[in-house]
Amino acid sequence: MKEKIEASELIINSDGSIFHLHLRPEQLADKVILVGDPGRVALVASHFESRECEVESREFRTVTGTYKGKRITVVSTGIGCDNIDIVVNEIDALANIDFATRHVKPQLKSLELVRIGTCGGLQTYTPEGTFVASVKSIGFDGLLNFYARRDEVCDLETERAFTAAMGWTGNQCIAHPYVAKAHPDLVQRIAGSDMVHGMTIACGGFYGPQGRELRLPLADPQQNEKVMQFHHDGLDITNFEMESSALAGLASLMGHKALTCCMVIANRRAGKANPNYKNSIDALITLVLDRI
Repeated sequence: MKEKIEASELIINSDGSIFHLHLRPEQLADKVILVGDPGRVALVASHFESRECEVESREFRTVTGTYKGKRITVVSTGIGCDNIDIVVNEIDALANIDFATRHVKPQLKSLELVRIGTCGGLQTYTPEGTFVASVKSIGFDGLLNFYARRDEVCDLETERAFTAAMGWTGNQCIAHPYVAKAHPDLVQRIAGSDMVHGMTIACGGFYGPQGRELRLPLADPQQNEKVMQFHHDGLDITNFEMESSALAGLASLMGHKALTCCMVIANRRAGKANPNYKNSIDALITLVLDRI
């Protein structure tokens, strides 16, 4: 048996909840929807027929309830892969670590984790309002590089091709990109044939890492052109967002199923954006709730 997990590594609050999320193990469902915006938790939960719990801590808001007979937890993560690292590790701990003994449970549970988010479209066929499923996610954040066995769950061929296409081979100033894959079962069941299937880049920021230039010049002004032109294994890079790579990568390492589904709210190629997207994202939420 693996050694007991120390209090400094797994921090449990005095009420028996996990450190950041403030959830107790019994409050977590096996089907989990992740959203970035804490305000979107209420929108997802508005479809529930019943609610068991509502918990809020910092940017992390959680509601567990029932939708059409399915027990579902919806959690807000805030923005960025660093927050996904917190949320996915703590969700996995709630499911697979015995808080009383601080040992990993002998029988591990596999969860379904589906992120519903917004993104920037990068192709002419991904205008505002398009639903995109991230079949593969290219992480600019470097998060998965800190975990053992990352090569076992990553698409190394696509990594090499993308790194070469960007001109990053040997560039020590860039975090080595990793390519994580969504679980094929969820792609088939949730994305189906009515979402665009593509590669998504998860960026470590909203401005420079996504090729936006305000007052600061970019290290590579041609970055977005290279990204838009990259095509590999039958897929284009369809969109930018900021969380999908960490979700897919960590879930694969932990034995969970994960998928990111986003609605395009700005098309970078066309230079257009819809700041009033909150009025239309409910259609994507309902679609995911029906299919999860």
